Amino acid sequence: MTIRILPAIGDPDAARAVSSLLHQLPDAEPAPTVGDSAALLHALAGAAAQGADAAAAGAPPAVEALPEVVLVHERIGPTPALELIREVALRFPAVGVVLITTDAGPALFSAAMDAGARGIVGMPLGYDELAARVQAAAQWSAGVRVHLGGSPEAAPGPAGTLVTVTGAKGGVGTTVTAVQLALAARTAGRSVALVDLDLQSGDVASYLDVQFRRSVVDLAGIQDISVRVLQDAVHDHHTGLGLLLAPEEGERGEEVDDRAARQIIGALRSRYEVVLVDCGSQMQSANAAAVELADLALLVTTPDVVAVRAAKRQVRLWDRLQIRKAEDTTTVVNRLTRNTEIQPPLVAKATGTQVARTHVPAAFKELQPCVDAGRMQDLDSRSTVKQALCALAGELGLVDSPSVRQGRGSHRARPTLTGRKRKAITPGAAPASGGVPGQASGSASGAGPGPGPRFGVRRGSAAAAGPGPFDPSGPYEEG
Repeated sequence: MTIRILPAIGDPDAARAVSSLLHQLPDAEPAPTVGDSAALLHALAGAAAQGADAAAAGAPPAVEALPEVVLVHERIGPTPALELIREVALRFPAVGVVLITTDAGPALFSAAMDAGARGIVGMPLGYDELAARVQAAAQWSAGVRVHLGGSPEAAPGPAGTLVTVTGAKGGVGTTVTAVQLALAARTAGRSVALVDLDLQSGDVASYLDVQFRRSVVDLAGIQDISVRVLQDAVHDHHTGLGLLLAPEEGERGEEVDDRAARQIIGALRSRYEVVLVDCGSQMQSANAAAVELADLALLVTTPDVVAVRAAKRQVRLWDRLQIRKAEDTTTVVNRLTRNTEIQPPLVAKATGTQVARTHVPAAFKELQPCVDAGRMQDLDSRSTVKQALCALAGELGLVDSPSVRQGRGSHRARPTLTGRKRKAITPGAAPASGGVPGQASGSASGAGPGPGPRFGVRRGSAAAAGPGPFDPSGPYEEG
């Protein structure tokens, strides 16, 4: 959202410095500086009156015409700064006020908070501190305006999409899925943060060949996470990902509780377009809070009895703890093969979750060189695993890929499980020479002897515009 800022600064030198920094802030719309308290109150009253006239004509309420943030310098006059802040807070409660002062000690901080300020910025001014205080005041202002009858679109909150990846149990491919989804979103031009909240045994650093002394634990004890503090803790990977890693000492993971996790995730979402969290397979307070906050919660499982039972236990655990409902969870089936007895419709029925249309094939030979080298970013783009995970990213809306949205019925919309190219079967086509009579036509129309149903194209739907591959009501057979 655009943040309208009205500076009230009587000192010309300070006014120039503040104006220069305000024009560098993203999404900021600074107004011309006013030089005294009377001019500030007059400007706010004029904006409120203009908004009231617009509201009478059916436009948004009066508070929408006021600036979100007012910066008050300590040397403003003739009214003292704290008294001016108190008057602004009483007359215009939807405006967030930030005090600029050379003395940012605890006594002045307490007095400013009592007067109604939303923050203090110390002199000399720093970009990071000013940006953090302005953004916090703007979010508070937007929340107040919603309660005062403003537009719901002005509601504060993080703009970034939060995606959590949780494993049904250990070894199902949770970290590989999280890393490749993050890389796919970054390749699409999104700013991406990858967070390792598998606090005792996180392996994101090992998969991306990273050695970094900072971790998520370093942010756990900080009450106010500024932009600079976040930059110090996040490792800028050469792929463009921002990495917030798990601690090397697993026992230190206990320092990250649910409060710290919420604060850390909120700070990341305010800076990155996509925040991907590897939650591992063991639920703790930190990753449970992440799953609860997530826009998309993925549960990774393999198509075997043990893993599907573990996925069912995980979903029931989330439901008992009121973390997330089963219908709000998306299950990703990893390492799927043609000969697998358990197919995605059965996984959906057993867990009660939605199952992603895109499955990830079993192709460990493609992954092994990158896994052994600890360089998952070097996975060949022709790999069926990488293609499947990129298609999954498109299905989840992390990348803009029109081909992914065509559905599974299109042969070009998804990779095959074996990596071989497949030819589209047209109605009435003759079976291939040397094939079993009736097998090809049976695959296209659903009639004819052919092998028993297993999975693939839905019977009776040769077109690509079918209802999708996961309709449990219909039988399946090889495509």
